[in-house]
Amino acid sequence: MRRLLSFCILAALVWGLIFWVREPAIRTAPGAVTPDEPLQESCPAQVVAKIQDYTVTAVATYTIRARVLHTKRYWANGSDLAPYDVALGWGRMSDQSVLDHLEISQGNRFYFYQWQTAPPIPQNEMVCHSSNNHLIAANSDVKHVISGLYPGEIVTMKGYLANVSGPNGFYWNTSLTRTDTGRGACEVFYVVGIKAERPVESSAPGAW
Repeated sequence: MRRLLSFCILAALVWGLIFWVREPAIRTAPGAVTPDEPLQESCPAQVVAKIQDYTVTAVATYTIRARVLHTKRYWANGSDLAPYDVALGWGRMSDQSVLDHLEISQGNRFYFYQWQTAPPIPQNEMVCHSSNNHLIAANSDVKHVISGLYPGEIVTMKGYLANVSGPNGFYWNTSLTRTDTGRGACEVFYVVGIKAERPVESSAPGAW
């Protein structure tokens, strides 16, 4: 019994290390790898999904091709609907020479960046060319790709920006602009199509 308990503890520790310890983000040569702006178009509010006790109401069509800046798996606060948040960057926020001077993180359903001395580009440009996305998968294939997204990859997604209502007064209202910050500034993205690409890598060392 004691041996079995020791084995279970060891297995849990190994699984935890595999889950938490990841290779560094993919590095690319300098230059924006995803230069284009996201495409968004308003649409009549329509229920596009009922998932468990949640209702997903689309308010805009949305397509984006962007660099994955960071991913975060959550276990509470809507995680049964959208377990992953993905921070995305485009324009100069997909440029390795800019990202080398930023430390990027996520927590409490927000996305953060910081720098050591001076911002590598104007801060308002960082705001307008990056976003934190609560990703809701339309099907199991989309869910599988989302769960495997890795910092530095290029991802193309299409679907809807949506508002969500759920049990016990739960709600998420999506951002509909790329210029906002703080609470309510995240995109709630119901993803119906997704493709992840691994870019050509660079071996040059980073600044951090």
